[in-house]
Amino acid sequence: MTCMHGHNETKEEKMKRIMSLAVLATTAFALASPALAQTVFVSTQLRPIEEATVVRQDLLKGIDGVDYVVEEPPQFAVRMEAERQAGKHTISLVGALHGELSPLADKDQLEPLDDLAKKLADGGMPQSVLDLGKLGKSNQQYIPWMQATYVMAAHKDALQYLPQGVDINALTYDQLIEWGKAMQEATGQPQIGFPAGPKGLMARYFQGYFYPSFTGGVVRTFKNADAAAGWEKLKALWVYVNPNSTNYDFMQEPLAAGEVMVAWDHVARLKNAISATPDDYVVFPAPAGPKGRGYMPVIAGLGIPRGAPDAAAATKIIEHLTTQETQLLTASKVGFFPTLNVELPPDLDKGVALLAGAVTKTQGASDAVISLLPVGLGDKGGEFNKVYMDAFQLIVLQEQPVGEVLEKQGAVMAKLMADTKAPCWAPDANSDGACPVE
Repeated sequence: MTCMHGHNETKEEKMKRIMSLAVLATTAFALASPALAQTVFVSTQLRPIEEATVVRQDLLKGIDGVDYVVEEPPQFAVRMEAERQAGKHTISLVGALHGELSPLADKDQLEPLDDLAKKLADGGMPQSVLDLGKLGKSNQQYIPWMQATYVMAAHKDALQYLPQGVDINALTYDQLIEWGKAMQEATGQPQIGFPAGPKGLMARYFQGYFYPSFTGGVVRTFKNADAAAGWEKLKALWVYVNPNSTNYDFMQEPLAAGEVMVAWDHVARLKNAISATPDDYVVFPAPAGPKGRGYMPVIAGLGIPRGAPDAAAATKIIEHLTTQETQLLTASKVGFFPTLNVELPPDLDKGVALLAGAVTKTQGASDAVISLLPVGLGDKGGEFNKVYMDAFQLIVLQEQPVGEVLEKQGAVMAKLMADTKAPCWAPDANSDGACPVE
């Protein structure tokens, strides 16, 4: 059997053939794709393939011509900056976290959405939630889209080991350690799990839960005596944490597989396990430390970039995603909760209802310490996360001296703050200029 093109095809002929194939392919693609221009919707949220599919098939159902594109946060920042500098706009709608939208607002990159905000306020979106979307400016910069937080979940089998008289909804770190010890003694295995894998959200645990609970701050208090005491406590807890935690990205898998009995994670990353067998789980707030019960509310917003090629379609999409129906669908499908003040229906997915209950308990806890997502770091969010993850690696996993590690990582943190000039955010006290590491 001879080769169709013979063996003596010159480099030039080969190139021509490849080129003509490419032209054919693009022509075929052009004929196949609709003449309608797509409205590009870029989101840093709902990125995993299952979630992105839900957005395309369910949440945007009935709205034609939307191209839903997911971006990792650092790439999102780079892409938005590139479009701003080039003055060439392809993106009509952005969905991102409060802290990811903040740098865009600072560069005046977002269209004001005051009319839309007023409509939503009249339709039952709490003013306190809407005000977050102003990002400290006089105009509405983004529309709050959905909210979430991080909670703990446990197999009901674990409850028999809970120390006597402990209220699971008001757990402390000492009680969690005692519980972990009892579970390990009874089962012969460490039963607590954290998402400390490469794509896990462990950095948020340190910024939103651990540091606020032990130090009452995040940046200012990074290397103080309270922080050092907190890290010693975490080392004591880690004895009862499954060592596979450094491979876990989503805690729903190890929970469902019975590898761990108790886990901390983002509500959307616990949802599948709990929705599959809701009667097997309890869901409750993260533990409290000496300074209170740190928690991080996660608000995702929708914004329209200035110069958007299709602002009208983008407005329609925002209106659609903030209807009561779509907000409840979002909660039941992906475990992000409404920003609208809506009663969750009694027939809501039982797992989502359990998660929602824990979120409400967390928000309403008398000792709650709110820790906002980092703001003002621009594209350096990844470096900020790394400071905490490196400290964890060195102190907890490699057992290096706490004081020395905090000194070293504190210096990295201080430089990062100075470079970005990011002022402090809650729970740290406000700063003039860059947030100091004290």
